Amino acid sequence: MNIRDNLLNVSTWIRALYIVFFWILLGLVGWILGAVVVVQFLIVLFTGERNTRLINFGDNLGEYLKQIAAFICFADDEKPFPFSDFPDNSDEN
Repeated sequence: MNIRDNLLNVSTWIRALYIVFFWILLGLVGWILGAVVVVQFLIVLFTGERNTRLINFGDNLGEYLKQIAAFICFADDEKPFPFSDFPDNSDEN
């Protein structure tokens, strides 16, 4: 393929739209992960115990961030959530 064919490739431009969408979502998920960190810290600070649900949710968010990064960097062609299932690592813990 030459450059002209690459520039006219519709699937590449559609991928660009997905990349923009997931890049925005990446920022949002980063804020959610930050909130999980703060809440978990406060729970540990005041109770001395870790919240296992927050641990699992944070682990799943981390996997989701990894999936987004892989997609937008062209390391993976599978679109992350909401176009596929949200990661669930709860059975691994």
